Amino acid sequence: MDKLYIVMPVYNEESIIAKVIDEWHSVVEFVGNGSKLVIFNDGSKDNTLSILEKIKNKYANLIIISKENAGHGPTCIAAYKYAVAEKADWIFQTDSDGQTKLKDFWPFWEKRNKFDFIMGRRVKRGDGFIKWLISRTLKLLVFMIFGIIMKDVNSPFRLMKSERLCRYLPMIPDNYFLPNTLLSVMITKNNEKILWQNISFSPRTHGISSMPLKKVIGLGMFMINQLYKMKNIRLPR
Repeated sequence: MDKLYIVMPVYNEESIIAKVIDEWHSVVEFVGNGSKLVIFNDGSKDNTLSILEKIKNKYANLIIISKENAGHGPTCIAAYKYAVAEKADWIFQTDSDGQTKLKDFWPFWEKRNKFDFIMGRRVKRGDGFIKWLISRTLKLLVFMIFGIIMKDVNSPFRLMKSERLCRYLPMIPDNYFLPNTLLSVMITKNNEKILWQNISFSPRTHGISSMPLKKVIGLGMFMINQLYKMKNIRLPR
């Protein structure tokens, strides 16, 4: 029997978080063996936390952890380390905005005994031009710095074997902006057993996800700096 921890960073998702939890909690209920859905509230400024507090007793396998805002990347790292410490056999990360779909999880779970990392590939993105531009820029940066062509550079839908993941976590700084990208680079360069699985990715229907072009440019420079610093990282044997 495998113990699964589904971990989700959450920030300002008051309009959809209850629905997302209801859907994904059904997965850990079905898997059993101490599996948990762990919500990491990253300092939400709307009513997300109060909603979480109201519904937490409704779900037996739900854990809510509230923390100061640190950003999506550092929250993912904190979530992975938590799940490893709790002795999860498998760690699944997805986002809490409803853009990824529960139905895409089960093919991942069914194939887990053949691969150590099963990564979602968003064949068609539904979140607008700016997010598409950031994704394409990041893909180009990864190729220029690491010489790797990634199928999805920062996928928010990934099933990872804890035993393998824990070898890489100490190499990623706690405040790293793009840990999922760096992790994908490291496991690819280290020839881990990886499967890229196509997933659906719906347009965002709740909340606000927008970014002015000036901020996109600044973000691009920041990404270049962070990725380049890790260019010569020594991988675990």
